[in-house]
Amino acid sequence: METLQLRLVREALAERDVLLRIAPHLVRPRRFVLPHHSGLRPRWMMRLGLLIYDHLGGKTILPPAKTIDLRTDPAGLPLQSKYSTAFEYSDCSVDDSRLVILNAIDASGHGASMNPRTRCVSAERQTDKWLLSVERKAAVSQISARVLVNAAGPWVNHVSRDVVHANADIAVRLDKGSHIIVGRLFDHDRAYVFQNADGRIVFAIPYERDFTLIGTTEEDYQGDPAAVAIDESEIEYLCRTVSEYFRKPVARQQIVWTYSGVRALYGGAEAKAQELSRDYLLELDAAAGKAPLLTVYGGKITTYRRLAEAALAKLAPHLKIGSAWTAGALLPGGDAKMSNLLEFGLREYPFLAQAHMERLVAAYGTRINLVLNDVRNAGDMERCFGSDLTEAEVRYLMEFEWAQTAADVLWRRSKLGLRFSPAEASRLEAWMAPPRGFEPLFSP
Repeated sequence: METLQLRLVREALAERDVLLRIAPHLVRPRRFVLPHHSGLRPRWMMRLGLLIYDHLGGKTILPPAKTIDLRTDPAGLPLQSKYSTAFEYSDCSVDDSRLVILNAIDASGHGASMNPRTRCVSAERQTDKWLLSVERKAAVSQISARVLVNAAGPWVNHVSRDVVHANADIAVRLDKGSHIIVGRLFDHDRAYVFQNADGRIVFAIPYERDFTLIGTTEEDYQGDPAAVAIDESEIEYLCRTVSEYFRKPVARQQIVWTYSGVRALYGGAEAKAQELSRDYLLELDAAAGKAPLLTVYGGKITTYRRLAEAALAKLAPHLKIGSAWTAGALLPGGDAKMSNLLEFGLREYPFLAQAHMERLVAAYGTRINLVLNDVRNAGDMERCFGSDLTEAEVRYLMEFEWAQTAADVLWRRSKLGLRFSPAEASRLEAWMAPPRGFEPLFSP
């Protein structure tokens, strides 16, 4: 909002409510507490900003922002006594990896060919079609396509230049964001938003029941996006920022896990990363007689569905595309009666602990029946690999969610890696290894 990208904010807030409806088990309302720091943005500015934020959101199921007294509100207990006032507003949280998987499952259910661990090594335009060379396990195959979409994220210009051999004339900045995970720092389920003197903000969010997620940083990145990792300066920055607010300082020794990502922002090199748009840009190369090429720049997870609709609208003159429908379609596992699903699960599977069932419902929604297929008692779950991860769940992930390695299960389909020892992860890896492991077929 400070960069006056009000259209993007309005679109993102509208999409937030859409995602709440179509994936209620995965997208969850959360209240965010923003303590007022007397040396940074003035109180009137924060209150006005949240008033505009609520107004831009339009009619919503979420409660509006309000001012809270940290001297009496439980949210003030973990904070230093110098913070007496805070602003609380509504937003949502989501497990981004689960959201990606749900969309992949949905696409597959509508006829998409899903080919994980397959790399496009070259794309050649042949008048009315594209001829693609794709590599999987050192084997190269050729497939053809009427339209090619380059949605490679931080690799977008690499794909344009080295795979498609097109001109990458849009300036792209790679922005690195890193997070740290520590043990749970507070008892309530609200999140904190902390201002920093450099104009950026850092979140402290309840995470996976027993942890707190702290992030993010913003730094220019020049390396391979696949090799991105947090560095010491980022760890120090995050610990220092939140320690300015919490009564008990956060130290490096408390960190149990870190992760980093790279996003592609389009814009000039002279601007700061936090000042660049999080909006998306679609560039269509579709001259007469040429197979179309659509290149996607930028974007953010909240507006991914709107981006997809805009991409199809761009391609509509070249493909037979029906009207938009995803805003009203539940993602796999979503159900309007989610409030009863936990009760149903505990009744149907009384041998599972409540915390275990809560995790399954949050991850899989109504698909828990697939996860627990043919399970009638604790013995049917077979072995437990660690924490509450059972053989039944791993079989489901391998058969229905393309999981092939322990890292797929522990980090890309869940965050159970936070609770696994190296020895437990190794045993899971060995169990999943071929020939037992599921190998999805490549279907050109």
